[in-house]
Amino acid sequence: MKRLTDNISSRYFEAADKLLPSKRRGRIVAFVESYDDVSFWRLLLDEFETPERYFQIMLPNRGGLTKGKKSALRSCIEHNGLGKNLIACVDSDYDWLLQGVTQTSREIISNPYVIQTYAYAIENYQCWAGSLHQICVQCTLNDHRLIDFEAFMELYSKAVYPLFVWNVWFYRNKLHNNYSMQDLNLDIRLKSVDVRRPQGAILSVTERVSHKIRWMENHYPEAIPEVAALRKELTSMGVREDNTYLFLQGHHLVENVIMKLLMPVCTVLRQEREAEIQRFAVHNQQYHNEISAYQHSQMGLAEAIRKNTHYRGCELYERMRNDVRELLVMLPERGSDNKQDAEDLKSADQHQEG
Repeated sequence: MKRLTDNISSRYFEAADKLLPSKRRGRIVAFVESYDDVSFWRLLLDEFETPERYFQIMLPNRGGLTKGKKSALRSCIEHNGLGKNLIACVDSDYDWLLQGVTQTSREIISNPYVIQTYAYAIENYQCWAGSLHQICVQCTLNDHRLIDFEAFMELYSKAVYPLFVWNVWFYRNKLHNNYSMQDLNLDIRLKSVDVRRPQGAILSVTERVSHKIRWMENHYPEAIPEVAALRKELTSMGVREDNTYLFLQGHHLVENVIMKLLMPVCTVLRQEREAEIQRFAVHNQQYHNEISAYQHSQMGLAEAIRKNTHYRGCELYERMRNDVRELLVMLPERGSDNKQDAEDLKSADQHQEG
């Protein structure tokens, strides 16, 4: 039996839209990977809606609950293809860094109707260093800056960068079983962060990375010049020592870096606020009322990260904006050949029913 997504294409949406009155706005359908991605892409695409054109974000697999980039691209590209009325919005994962080594990588970097994150995933934007203070404020209602998060994440990135480049080299050479992304994550995770001495966490990561680099150079000496060349290539792509965290596996970044960094900070900030309430309370009942109100006004850390939208100043986000701009330049204005469009839509519907 044919699936609905086997018959949906850019031409289908184009034909359907052109049957509407000419004063209606043109529609571009944007397929995303999962329900969790809808709000992220809506925030981006909102910037480019006009009185003449709007985006509708959808999941490609209406006939099932399959999620993920490969499923979305398979539905869109292998069956009917993307086009001026149907685009795909996906996480880059490592596919942008692989530069065509895999089939999925080739599809993402070569298809103008695919908008990618460049960062590993949406989670990396939600962990953008420039927004971490806002997350702490949401969780604690305390604006005291205990740690310079941007400086911390820059130092962390510089610490993990040499090992990250080796990991990309393994994936480019299809040797990821020798040193997988999971192996990298274990080597670069934060074990704990002391708010009074946060540099200690960086030093711990640096020592582990240095030890692993020595091991790599001893076991893969022939790769040393290739890794050096890869560093230069990645730099030309915008992957630098100071922003490496944006290209690490998103789930790992949230769970093993950002949560480990922000949890002790938020604990101290809450203690500060609670001590302040106790200090200014006139009597015991007022203290309990104020503490109760304060605790009910807080947001959980995981939820605050997931709902964070203060990442639009990230340089990679601007690259996505530019990709959308270039996409819209390619798109023609709405045409008037409704007869041909009606035939296209009728043919697609008949194929679907079959």
